[in-house]
Amino acid sequence: MERLTALPLAKSVEIAFKSIKVRFFRSLITTMSLVLAVAFLTYVQAGNDLANGLLQSEHPKRLQVLIHAGYDVDDNASSIGESAKQRWIVILSLLVCVVGIVNAQLMAVTERFREIGTMKCLGALDSVVMRLFLIEAGLQGMAGSLAGALLGGGVAVLAGLFTLGTPVFAAFPLADLSQTLLKAIGMGCFLSLVGVMYPAITAARMEPVEAMRVEQ
Repeated sequence: MERLTALPLAKSVEIAFKSIKVRFFRSLITTMSLVLAVAFLTYVQAGNDLANGLLQSEHPKRLQVLIHAGYDVDDNASSIGESAKQRWIVILSLLVCVVGIVNAQLMAVTERFREIGTMKCLGALDSVVMRLFLIEAGLQGMAGSLAGALLGGGVAVLAGLFTLGTPVFAAFPLADLSQTLLKAIGMGCFLSLVGVMYPAITAARMEPVEAMRVEQ
């Protein structure tokens, strides 16, 4: 018999939220890896935003302050970008984050064999199972990305105040910092969804009989 059971989006969100609550500590560990990766990404980019804000300000000692803080600038410099080292470290941290999410979600699929099998025996479509995993990852991604962006941005401002001093407020780049936070949150949500894609497909394609007979 063809399975035609559909699940409303609101109910899917409710089930995903309950699943996160039941597996709170595992979800917390998964989310923490995302928090740290997004925080580091935000810290690096926000730090450059602060340096660029000072560079483009009219502060008379801006070059001396930036050079003293370790930035390679001169009279002709118009902006300060990420160094190659910073870029590679950020990329590696994001890759490690994705691998951690994939591993955690695969373990979650293993733990939920019977749950998935029960849903499929009751008529749940493959798309319903996949949607549940994607919504769960989206909720974790949004929470982790928001926390990471705020943490990284806050630390970057404090570090900028410590290394650049009060001149950093000469032209505080609020618009650039806000854009950096939004980009970091978007990147975190994207990574969370990418990390769960393979486990979600694996769960969705699972045969009901195979899922039900697996011993926990």
